[in-house]
Amino acid sequence: MLKRQTSESGKLAENFAVKLLESKGYKILERNFHSRFGEIDIVAEKDGTLVFAEVKARWSRKFGAPEEAVTQSKLWKIQKTGEYYSLLHPEYPKKLRIDVVALEIEGGVVSSSKIIVVGA
Repeated sequence: MLKRQTSESGKLAENFAVKLLESKGYKILERNFHSRFGEIDIVAEKDGTLVFAEVKARWSRKFGAPEEAVTQSKLWKIQKTGEYYSLLHPEYPKKLRIDVVALEIEGGVVSSSKIIVVGA
């Protein structure tokens, strides 16, 4: 049952992230893209750049800020998966970037949200 709750919580966080990104002018192209390199939560386009967004949410500060959970290893996987996605979709911009959508949730309500540009 814990897996199901985690999955449902993750889906809620991703849904909020999509709304946040759209409100900031991102055009959502795809969600939950999988390859042998890894997964990308959200693929979007903004200002001529193909953006690969990783969504991290925390329901408590016990384990630190959400963005602290994005490791160098995770960033490498997102980069490789993003490069592969770009090869599959030559119609999208060639400029690539990774963003992290960091959400803090208290009592089922998003108390803090930010988009962090990690790298191009």
